[in-house]
Amino acid sequence: MFTGIIETMGKVVRIDKAANTIFHIDSKLGGELRVDQSVSHNGVCLTVIDVKGTLHKVEAIDETLQKSNLGSLSVGDDVNLERCMLNNGRFDGHIVQGHVDQTGVVKSVTDADGSWIFVITYDPRLGNVTVEKGSIAINGVSLTCFNSGEGEFTVAIIPYTHEHTTFGTLKAGDTVNLEFDIIGKYVKRLLDRG
Repeated sequence: MFTGIIETMGKVVRIDKAANTIFHIDSKLGGELRVDQSVSHNGVCLTVIDVKGTLHKVEAIDETLQKSNLGSLSVGDDVNLERCMLNNGRFDGHIVQGHVDQTGVVKSVTDADGSWIFVITYDPRLGNVTVEKGSIAINGVSLTCFNSGEGEFTVAIIPYTHEHTTFGTLKAGDTVNLEFDIIGKYVKRLLDRG
């Protein structure tokens, strides 16, 4: 389980494609990781399979690549990283499982003189919803939705988040990973059952 509070960004330094795809990531967390640890990469929970110095490797199956934006990563790209939550830690964001529900698209980015406003669109036919002032994880970052509507919502990004996550490089047309609020998903499922 994660909280959506990104610890650092890592850089993709190599990608090996065979039966599965192996990502080699360089980050300041690398030396603190261990094999078999769960780490969120752009909001996708992946298992560390090797660690050498500041480099760690994770493996993604085809299903993960198809349901997230990890399949479009290239060498040199940055990824948001968060280790799983400690039992004795503060719960600063919201409950994030690292299970991407679907991808969305950045519709627009507006510089609001001290913050950035991102409008995100997604396919509502997949059954996911947002609520006004509800939680959403975008590329693993815990955020609050506003202007919530069918297939679209808005988030505001403060300078710290803009500088310390991949939001600083996102632009209109980019694909992002979306994990909708777990409580909202269960409520919606119960209501859909009638």
